[in-house]
This record gives sequence, C-alpha cells and structure tokens, in this order.
Amino acid sequence: MGLRINDVAPNFTAETTAGTLTLHDWIGDGYAVLFSHPKDFTPICTTEFGAVARLTGEFAKRNTKVMGISVDSVDDHQKWKKDIETFAGAPADFPIVDDSSLTVAKAFDMLPAEAYLPDGRTAADSATVRTVFIIGPDKKIRLTMTYPMVVGRNFGEILRALDAVQLTDAHPAATPANWAVGQDIVVSPKLDDAKAQETFGDLDVKLPYLRFAKSPS
Repeated sequence: MGLRINDVAPNFTAETTAGTLTLHDWIGDGYAVLFSHPKDFTPICTTEFGAVARLTGEFAKRNTKVMGISVDSVDDHQKWKKDIETFAGAPADFPIVDDSSLTVAKAFDMLPAEAYLPDGRTAADSATVRTVFIIGPDKKIRLTMTYPMVVGRNFGEILRALDAVQLTDAHPAATPANWAVGQDIVVSPKLDDAKAQETFGDLDVKLPYLRFAKSPS
C-alpha cells in the first residue's frame, strides 16, 4: 500500500551534495519539502531546481528546509548544480540526494519494488519520480503532489500549500479553494459558533456548515 497523508515519512540515510544526511534528523523541529526528479541534466528539472534556488529565502522564512532527490550520483549532482546556478542566477545550496540505488524512490512509493536503472537509461525509465512531499515537524507527510514529465512544477503553489498546512497546524481552521495568505479561512466544524467567535471573532456564515472568519495573524 502506498504512502498516505499523515503517514510517517520513511526515514533514510543517504549521501547528498551536503554530505551524509539522515532525513528525520535533518528535518529537526521544522518543516521540510522533498522534491524528486528522474534524472540530472534534464530540461524541466533544471528549471525546477532553479526555481527552488531562487526561493531559498522564502522557505527559510517558513522554517522549512528543502531537499532535492534525483536518481543519479552525487558527482553528477555537483556537475549539474553548475548548470542550475547558471540558469537560476542563484546558488543551489540545498542538499540533493544520491538516489542512484533507487532506495528513496522505492521507499516513498515513487517507483515499484522491481524497478532498476538500465544501461543507457533516459529519464523515462524513472519518470514517476516526479513528486513533491511536504513533511511536518512530527515527520508525517502532510501533502503530496505528483507531476508528469512534461509539466513543470509551480513552486508558487507549493509555497501556498505550505502556508496553508502551517496555518491549519496552528489553528482549528481550513483553507477554502484558491486561498492565499491573508484571505479568510474556514472555521473547523469541531468548533460551535460560540467557541468559533471566541477564537476568531466575527463569523461570516454562508451555510450552517460553512463559516468564514478573518485569518489569524
């Protein structure tokens, strides 16, 4: 059975561009975003790593570490980083995992147990390794997004989703469709009206089960 929301993220120790790291220790008491890739030196993945390089400060503001996973060696990663930094105009100073053994890809259910890397392989051989995981301080998977080979990831959406996860971790609330930071939130059904008003102030009741309130700061 595949990984589900609120499952504990599989722990692993791996070689990375930042040395040997163990996932749960590396996450510490903050959040983490893992974003995985099927091969180094591929065009869409290069744009995505470049996007993350430019957003390092945004993730840091959110007490969130970022780790890339690519199904190649650290040596290849170090060479690829030069291309990423040239494209991005920013340092790619987050760790990139050597997953040439496919250990991480299989543990996170991105490839089947029998998968292997054939000689002369292309990115198509590991195409399903195109997933984003948001992991909480409790080491549980809070959100996943999986993309096809030809669709570049929207890291603005990943930041938006991270903001929503962190807000709803801290408050008895949820975020409605297309929510952005600062917009009204949806009050948890676990709170009755009196408790909801005590917690969030005035309510905008659209339906008995759909109550909006100002977003907590």
